[in-house]
Amino acid sequence: MQTTSGGGTFEAATGDGPPLPAAEAEQRSREVRAARDGLLQIRRLTNGRGGDPSAVPADWERGRPVRAVALALECGGITPSSVDATGARVATGYRVREGDRPTTAVVEWLGPPGSGAAQEEAEALAACVPALVRLGWEALLYRGPRGRRYLEVEPMTP
Repeated sequence: MQTTSGGGTFEAATGDGPPLPAAEAEQRSREVRAARDGLLQIRRLTNGRGGDPSAVPADWERGRPVRAVALALECGGITPSSVDATGARVATGYRVREGDRPTTAVVEWLGPPGSGAAQEEAEALAACVPALVRLGWEALLYRGPRGRRYLEVEPMTP
């Protein structure tokens, strides 16, 4: 796990955390790049399969798909949603949660009430797919309850 410059443990933004203060954006960007580089190094060391060993998620990621998928989205420059101290959604963006099956995650596009997130979700989720594919994840678009769209994400197979 990558540590931050402040000594804490790096956690990819899942969309359920507090908003990032604008003054910390540059530092966060550096931390995300360092976490991605560390992840690719883990893949090179552990994926002894043929082809590019960094092309598919390592077992470590498969066991933590929410963290790994959130990191892939952050690396891709996709904005996470966020919540305030009461749990109320305060920013529009992606949210990653556990999927129904092991090694899967679900990506939703959420925002505060009245933000228009539901109208943006098809285009916004489509923009998430290339970021996921670049880091070895497959994403399928589904329509859930009340017609809301979401991506079901799973690791690519070698």
